[in-house]
Amino acid sequence: MSAQIISGKEVSAQVRERLKKDVEQMKTQDPNFRPGLVVLQVGDRDDSNLYISMKLKAAAEIGINATHLRLPKTATEDEVLHSIMEVNENSAIHGLIVQLPLDSIHKIDTEKVTNVVAPEKDVDGLTSINAGKLSRGDLGDCFIPCTPNGCMELIRQTGVSVAGKRAVVIGRSKIVGAPMHDLLLWNHATVTTCHSKTADLAAEVGRADILVVGIGKAEMVKGDWVKKGAVVIDCGINHIPDETRPSGKRVVGDVHYSSAKEQAGFITPVPGGVGPMTVAMLMQNTVLSAKRFMASHQPGKWSITYTKLNLQKPVPSDIVISRSCVPKPIDRLATEVGLLSDEVELYGKTKAKVQLDIINRLRAQPDGKYVVVTGITPTPLGEGKSTTTIGLVQALGAHMKLNVFACVRQPSQGPTFGIKGGAAGGGYSQVIPMEEFNLHLTGDIHAITAANNLVAAAIDARMFHEATQTDKALYNRLVPLSGGQRTFSPIQINRLKRLGIEKTDPTTLTEEEITRFARLDMDPDSITWNRVLDTNDRFLRKITIGQSPTEKGHTREAQFSITVASEIMAVLALTSSLKDMRQRLAKMVVATSRSGQPITTEDLGVSGALTVLMRDAIKPNLMQTLEGTPVFVHAGPFANIAHGNSSILADKIALKLVGPEGFVVTEAGFGADIGMEKFFNIKCRYSGLRPHVVVLVATVRALKMHGGGPTVTAGMALPKEYVEENLELLEKGCSNMRKQVENAKHFGVPVVVAVNAFKTDTESELDLICSLAKEVGAFDAVRCSHWAEGGAGAVALGQAVQRASEAPSDFKFLYDVELPIADKIRIIAQKIYGADDIELLPDAQHKVALYTKQGFGNLPICMAKTHLSLSHEADKKGVPTGFILPIRDIRASVGAGFLYPLVGTMPTIPGLPTRPCFYDIDLDPETEQVNGLF
Repeated sequence: MSAQIISGKEVSAQVRERLKKDVEQMKTQDPNFRPGLVVLQVGDRDDSNLYISMKLKAAAEIGINATHLRLPKTATEDEVLHSIMEVNENSAIHGLIVQLPLDSIHKIDTEKVTNVVAPEKDVDGLTSINAGKLSRGDLGDCFIPCTPNGCMELIRQTGVSVAGKRAVVIGRSKIVGAPMHDLLLWNHATVTTCHSKTADLAAEVGRADILVVGIGKAEMVKGDWVKKGAVVIDCGINHIPDETRPSGKRVVGDVHYSSAKEQAGFITPVPGGVGPMTVAMLMQNTVLSAKRFMASHQPGKWSITYTKLNLQKPVPSDIVISRSCVPKPIDRLATEVGLLSDEVELYGKTKAKVQLDIINRLRAQPDGKYVVVTGITPTPLGEGKSTTTIGLVQALGAHMKLNVFACVRQPSQGPTFGIKGGAAGGGYSQVIPMEEFNLHLTGDIHAITAANNLVAAAIDARMFHEATQTDKALYNRLVPLSGGQRTFSPIQINRLKRLGIEKTDPTTLTEEEITRFARLDMDPDSITWNRVLDTNDRFLRKITIGQSPTEKGHTREAQFSITVASEIMAVLALTSSLKDMRQRLAKMVVATSRSGQPITTEDLGVSGALTVLMRDAIKPNLMQTLEGTPVFVHAGPFANIAHGNSSILADKIALKLVGPEGFVVTEAGFGADIGMEKFFNIKCRYSGLRPHVVVLVATVRALKMHGGGPTVTAGMALPKEYVEENLELLEKGCSNMRKQVENAKHFGVPVVVAVNAFKTDTESELDLICSLAKEVGAFDAVRCSHWAEGGAGAVALGQAVQRASEAPSDFKFLYDVELPIADKIRIIAQKIYGADDIELLPDAQHKVALYTKQGFGNLPICMAKTHLSLSHEADKKGVPTGFILPIRDIRASVGAGFLYPLVGTMPTIPGLPTRPCFYDIDLDPETEQVNGLF
């Protein structure tokens, strides 16, 4: 009786159908996900092209995104290795096949090439790592080579149990024979491998219950060698002469088929047996790799290790604490929180930038809980918002085992070397390394400095050239001859369109159109764009530029701001994508023309160059806390003339990474009347994000100052009112906390008051703050000791925040942006500051009319006033009443997307004190450690 034919075509069709369903199932989990396969070929061999076309066709049928990466015959070994490593780093690719042979004119080490393939993408199963795992029996943790895997699937189709059977494998190649031996062995067969040196091959074959042949010799195994009823799997593909065929040859296997099928119980034909299964198993391995990838990269499924603190009493200096903790390698932290290797750009061992592509990868995933940390009105005594932010995330992560990200601003170097010192938190609640955090980080602020000053240079250069040239000469230089022709650049085409000139040929413009195009005609008195420097330098507050004889007397008064006050910093913080940033940078208004038209960076022709300078700065910076929880440090806009919050992009990425049960904690600058109000009305308006909880930070000593406590002098001992119990003074000062809780509740979000405790605080004082906070409507109020204890000292706060995040909320903005400018200012002044009304001074009245006419009247409002009082007078503590808020002037940050009314005067670049911090800062030349940094 003839053997049953095992059809590889039928079995492979069943496998493909099953794989199709698997791919569809993956799409239900993530609609944007598809298994990815790359087939890398060197040269252009016809047989290789045929095999590759079969693989690509099968992949397309199943739903695998397959790519054919063809390198020329001239490709060197290094070029091949480089291409493989690029695919290894591509997270969208789950399988990589190197098509053999490598058809290059250069010598290429095939073994070296195949072993460069990442083992987790080696769907051919040819790397030494996968081969080693197979030989050890780790079948669930490797990829099995496709032909042996297909053979096993065909054997399973017969219904014959492998366990306990005697199996013979003829051939010991790395692709078929050797892995087939291992596969049968670990499926509990007794296996003999035969090869060219085997004595009495026929006798060995005759003992086989299962026979797998892959020797590459046509019809070498004869039918009378085969044991009666055996399973025969023929992997051979050979060509023998056959005059009856048009080609003069036919394909046969390594087994004499016609005689063997009379002996065997089951047999595979050639062709149509093992061949189709090899491709099917390749597809199966690719889908398996994609499944493993999905399982190990589930958003919100973190496998994170935390760093244990070694708490010291008394608490050492911040820099000593920072140095006592060894940070995790930043690439390890990135992997722990679900970032892929190609989404991370390393800047040394402790900081990295994160690619924006992650937003697309995770866009279908739900967001986590969103928490903003703010404070009472600041005092010189400090409230510890940054320290509380870091302490809270350490508590939520390291102690409550929740996924959590901190998102904080990058500090300016001005205060670092001036009077304030570092800004990485403090005590046992810090971002580390603090030297990296407080100094250059990854260069974002330097990029903003370069971009801002390029705009400033463009403004003055343009006014100079317009003042010293005729219209025609100016036009000819703006659109110069190149190769005998004049051509508009894309940015110039944009300007023409804004002017209503629908022409693209420079030779067709009329004289009137040439004048309109070439002359911006900026009014020097209307220029609002300052040069910037990230250094406290009071002597740059007002300067005269253009004094060199080469500028031909074209001087004007100008001024510098500190870099973090640049509108470009605010743009960075409020942008949602690279495209959005390009548009915002283009919309920045730098001056007004003499005819009253706004002049933008796009008009200057510089907006594209700005985007190039900012292309890396837009990527958030990844760092960590002392306890190993992740931190995004990104953007650092001023909290008075700008909105004082870290970037929208960092928040959005973090919210996806933490998953629906996780938390993202961000900090708003200054008190709740400044940073929090702008967080809600500006940042949340542009981001579309809705916060779950407000954490309001307060201290006993700061509230005592609001209650009328004496002034504090830096470097002097604190007056006794601040270090001794004084409940009357404290209760009076709690009016400020009460007002700030009320301010937060205007937005419909639960408020948790965090009382940042100091060792001089008494139990009665701490209890008084907590009880009063709850009386005025706080969801909860808890004392914290995170400065001295790290996350352990903020667990109660973390638990309160977790409960508050589940409470009902009704988020709403304070005002409608379509209201008139003055009405929006009045709402903020009355509801947030407690003013009776506002007074628009003449310059402000003029700007209201101008900006309304220019179409900027519907922008949100970003109040620029002192942060030291709810009123416009810095020395008025507590809750001032009965005052009229004077609006001196109004400026427009059109690119960032807000108007900022100026309340009183304030320098936009700080000055250095008599004894700046830089006196204490130095570098140890032996250890290269920074000393004296806070």
